[in-house]
Amino acid sequence: MKNLIIIVVAVYLLGYAAIRVLNAETWERDNQVYVIFPKSPIALYYLFRPVSYIDAKVTGMKFHIGPHTSE
Repeated sequence: MKNLIIIVVAVYLLGYAAIRVLNAETWERDNQVYVIFPKSPIALYYLFRPVSYIDAKVTGMKFHIGPHTSE
């Protein structure tokens, strides 16, 4: 059982790391790097939201759902 928990946590963190690396973009408006969560499936946002709060506190990373608009 302990090994299963370790595997699940490792897969979760690796999945988050992949989302973070593959979906990071610099927004021209404020020159800040954001992790852009896809609008669909929105479940990805909710799945990784807990770890993204920790990431934001530790690294200062910012997050956004869907692409930025050029307003």
